[in-house]
Amino acid sequence: MASIPTTIPHGRTARRLEWAHLPPGVRAQIEERCGSPVVEAASQRGGFTPGFASVLTCADGSRHFVKAASNAAQRPFAESYREEARKLRALPDTVPAPRLLWTIDTDWLVLGIEYVDARAPRRPWRADELDRCLDALETVAEVLTPAPEGLDLTPGTEEFAAWPAYWDTVRSRQALPHADEAADLATGFAGVIGGDTLVHVDVRDDNTLLTADGRALFCDWNWPIAGARWLDSLFMLIGPRGDGLDVEAVIATRLLLHDVPAEHIDRMLALITGYFLVSAAEPVPPTSPHIRDAQRWQGEVVWDWLSERRGWR
Repeated sequence: MASIPTTIPHGRTARRLEWAHLPPGVRAQIEERCGSPVVEAASQRGGFTPGFASVLTCADGSRHFVKAASNAAQRPFAESYREEARKLRALPDTVPAPRLLWTIDTDWLVLGIEYVDARAPRRPWRADELDRCLDALETVAEVLTPAPEGLDLTPGTEEFAAWPAYWDTVRSRQALPHADEAADLATGFAGVIGGDTLVHVDVRDDNTLLTADGRALFCDWNWPIAGARWLDSLFMLIGPRGDGLDVEAVIATRLLLHDVPAEHIDRMLALITGYFLVSAAEPVPPTSPHIRDAQRWQGEVVWDWLSERRGWR
């Protein structure tokens, strides 16, 4: 399986606030919650949002993972962190995710999250590390089916209702072979996405932590949906497919994927291809210089994958 070239600087895609950028009063509140003065702050460069996200080392030797955004100047990102906190509070302890420890919600929204001594999966993806992630997603699906009460998750059929129309935009911009067939596939997504599992949706390398004892943990539970229990496992395969792994062989062996009808997988691949290709053409936000390149690459990866599965090339 050939990889699809990319110049995306994996692990270094974010343009974030640093510790020195936080107001003195906010820094003081964080240090009070941590229980010791901060002596070092290591900004986490993965992802595509501009909020503060750093591992703080304190004078007493303790480490803390802290995220923050201004409620005034960074309102959308503060709201995202607020939703993340709400979701983390509802997750059972058996879900493979770092725990939320505390929050501050004044002029700034601040999350104190359990520090985990871990790293992101290596790029290009390796089969053994992908297996660890898929094992953990099987646990997620087991524990979060049905989704925890009180979260009022949007069903995937509603969350993605506008996505089939992205193919109208794709077809108006470029003569893509088999685009009509892909659009027809995407139109039928609602018949395959339904379910009562909490689906993370945004599982990828920069939202994953691998620990030295063999675990995989998932971060950034900002906008989950209710949907089919196999969706996250499929989404996790996009990066590995682009990096050259044989994900069809993986699908054949995985508990959540091997019995999913091929047409169901193709409908989801068609749906997200349209989303990625249209999103990639949007203006580049100054706070996230690499997001359009990442969306474009993922769109190319999923389109190549779908074309191979449908025999379009």
